Amino acid sequence: MFPQQLNDTRAFDIARALIEGFNRHYRLFREASAQAKDRFERADWHGQQRAQRERIEFYDLRVREAAERLQTEFQAGSLGMDVWQQVKLHYIGLLTNHHQPELAETFFNSVTTKILHRDYFHNDFIFVRPAASTEYIENDEPAAKPTFRAWYPTRETLRDTLAAIVRSFDLQGAWEGFERDLDDVHAAADAAIGRDRLRTNFQLQVLSSLFFRNKGAYVIGKIVNGHVETPFALPILHSAAAGGLCIDAALFGEDDLQRLFSFVRAYFLVEMEIPSAYVQFLRSLMPRKPRSEIYNALGLQKQGKTLFFRDFQFHLRHSTDRFRIAPGIKGMVMLVFDLPSYPFVFKLIKDFYPPQKDTSRALIKSKYLLVKQHDRVGRMADTLEFSNVAFPRARFTDALIAEIEKFAPSLLEISDRDGDGHEEVILKHVYIERRMIPLNIYLQDATPAQLEHAVIEYGNAIKDLVAANIFPGDMLWKNFGVMRHNKVVFYDYDEIEYVTDCHFRRVPEPRNEEEEMSGEVWYTVRPGDVFPETFGPFLLGNPAVRRVFLQHHADLLDATFWQGHQARIRAGHVHDVFPYEQDKRFSHHRPRTQQEHSP
Repeated sequence: MFPQQLNDTRAFDIARALIEGFNRHYRLFREASAQAKDRFERADWHGQQRAQRERIEFYDLRVREAAERLQTEFQAGSLGMDVWQQVKLHYIGLLTNHHQPELAETFFNSVTTKILHRDYFHNDFIFVRPAASTEYIENDEPAAKPTFRAWYPTRETLRDTLAAIVRSFDLQGAWEGFERDLDDVHAAADAAIGRDRLRTNFQLQVLSSLFFRNKGAYVIGKIVNGHVETPFALPILHSAAAGGLCIDAALFGEDDLQRLFSFVRAYFLVEMEIPSAYVQFLRSLMPRKPRSEIYNALGLQKQGKTLFFRDFQFHLRHSTDRFRIAPGIKGMVMLVFDLPSYPFVFKLIKDFYPPQKDTSRALIKSKYLLVKQHDRVGRMADTLEFSNVAFPRARFTDALIAEIEKFAPSLLEISDRDGDGHEEVILKHVYIERRMIPLNIYLQDATPAQLEHAVIEYGNAIKDLVAANIFPGDMLWKNFGVMRHNKVVFYDYDEIEYVTDCHFRRVPEPRNEEEEMSGEVWYTVRPGDVFPETFGPFLLGNPAVRRVFLQHHADLLDATFWQGHQARIRAGHVHDVFPYEQDKRFSHHRPRTQQEHSP
């Protein structure tokens, strides 16, 4: 029964302490994002990477601070249900004119669930459902920037308008060939609009902040003409040839924006007063993209988790199929299961591993954290990490329960919380990833053309990872997946290492006939040693695969390839991968004397 009166003064003080904790968090988050512009202008790529990595850690630090404050000042863990119900009601009142209410609700959940028993994990005490609306939030202060600006060109003034849009962001630094790039942007925009008559409402709507990631700054907007809305993005880089700023491409359409905001890429740094307004605008550009993934792309991954879990619970309520052991080759370290009707897989770290896997739960979790904090270069899937997740027992097959009891019993609890005979499966730790077709399964049914493309993509994926200082460790085909548009990505992280931490060696020449004929490894192998020429027997048993691989990626079997990348990384070179096809680049048609960089 909800309280009839708010009569406990501690409740308001706790609510105020919680909102102060959140406000401190979001102020620091915005500062880190706002500083991205200065780092971009100075071409401080290492600083940009460091800021992206550190910002991910902000949230958990602030949650820990807030939980400790509540325990110290209010002995929060010993307070009764009636107090916590009042805390939530006071907190809702404090969100009335807040500019980030949905994030503040998630922060409330994060702090209170660290303190309260899971009996409290329902809507009376935490925000299982949102309480504050995020519709039409704007900062009414005179000096505040609107979420987006609208520009109203004619066909004759379109080029000047595009120039004004780019210059409105006031990027400091000389431009290299601005008029030439502007001609390219104008031609691309004119082609996207087509020869249809410009309607009365013809306009360009552009978000007020640039989107920064690695070496790129992105202008994000849409063209509105009648009932047609065309999304666009303009990547701005530092020219590799001359060092000045340049517009590298003009991306138009939902597919290009989907690739730009993909879950296999690093999070953007964006200065946002009202994140929900940015998400609403971006959703209008990419209506098929879940709001959870848009929040993730903006670096608000905790809010992304909240929305993902709400969507997941909604799906469970409106489906009847059962969780099962995922099809495919079983892993030695992870137990994987799925729900056939849902496009994600669930991964549990097993309690024990075969002798060849010298690892531990803590080490595996550290690898997944590394991927979360690292630039995923479009080749590693993002993961969502959950603790103490409850599922209906009736939705699990008996075979899956038996599998978990055998391989991960420490993570499993089955309880009847309400005493009504409806059992729950509680998983103490689980990773959730987007489902993909395992590459080994894809190759089994591929046409010759599909096989060739997939093998080329596989090698490109490894090379992109290596350039970003990631050695996959276990490079078997089953550890890679095929996404939409047939892009190949890596998703098994328990053996990844930094390239710079490995020792890439050639297999020594045998010293005698006995060593040459030996079926065992006769040379010394130290921790961290990698022998690329030995990859072949494990990867290239299929003659068709072998032919394509050796034609396009034979260098992956040569230690000098890996050593060369090690040397470049150690020298401070920051390489990245374009989040759009090469033929989208204006500069693709202009010669460059240096190795090209990307956003």
